Amino acid sequence: MSDAWIASATAIFLWWFSTGIILWRVRFADNAGKDAHLWSVLIGLPLLFVGLFGLHQTATDESATGVYLAFLSALAVWGWIELAFLSGVITGPNTRPCPPFTPLWERFLRATGTILWHEVLLLATLLYIAKVVHGAPNIFGLWTFVVLFFARISAKLNLFFGVPRINTEFLPQPLTHLASHFRKAPMNAVFPLSITALSFASACWMERIWSATSEGAVIGFTLLTALTLLALLEHWFMVIPLPDQKLWRWMIPERKTSAPAVMEAKRNVL
Repeated sequence: MSDAWIASATAIFLWWFSTGIILWRVRFADNAGKDAHLWSVLIGLPLLFVGLFGLHQTATDESATGVYLAFLSALAVWGWIELAFLSGVITGPNTRPCPPFTPLWERFLRATGTILWHEVLLLATLLYIAKVVHGAPNIFGLWTFVVLFFARISAKLNLFFGVPRINTEFLPQPLTHLASHFRKAPMNAVFPLSITALSFASACWMERIWSATSEGAVIGFTLLTALTLLALLEHWFMVIPLPDQKLWRWMIPERKTSAPAVMEAKRNVL
């Protein structure tokens, strides 16, 4: 059980720390201006290469170390792709705000256009990782990426259809137009499905922990459980009035200017 507690704490820390580092770098680039966002993505490229290499190397390693490294490798690949998105380098063909009172179908097309290339890259990466680990015993890197991928899709759908709380405080300047595609609403039909799916997935991972027969499997399924529960928590943050932004606000530098584009984006949330 000590291994499981350590794995849980590791997953929580990496979730918090990696999110904070990406937000810090994006805000730093916002303040630096010019080509700072592009340089962020270029400087971060080793994350992508090391992550992909790690997934290759750990696919046949079922040990506890191999599982941890596979988990870290998947997070590294995911982190670089998210950095590329938040930096405005890999987003989508639509970079304009959504006009008010746009019909639902048109708003969906516009919203899809804002993130299209990023989602295509995520899907392509997921398929590539699946090919890398196909038939290999250590598939925890793949499952880590799967959890992150589907949790992201779920979160974006909920933001699109409407949730009570939408935090745009950390929205970077290259993506200020995104807020206009979000919608504030008491509830939407997707949210209960998202909560149910994430809760069910968490329960499945927990069951696997108890039935695991090796240290690597216990650690792997514990990491997946913690990651899925964190995704579930992030969904509840869209509904419950808790100041979750305080988890990272203290480590994010202040904007150098009033960032009128960001303030305008906040006002444009439907």
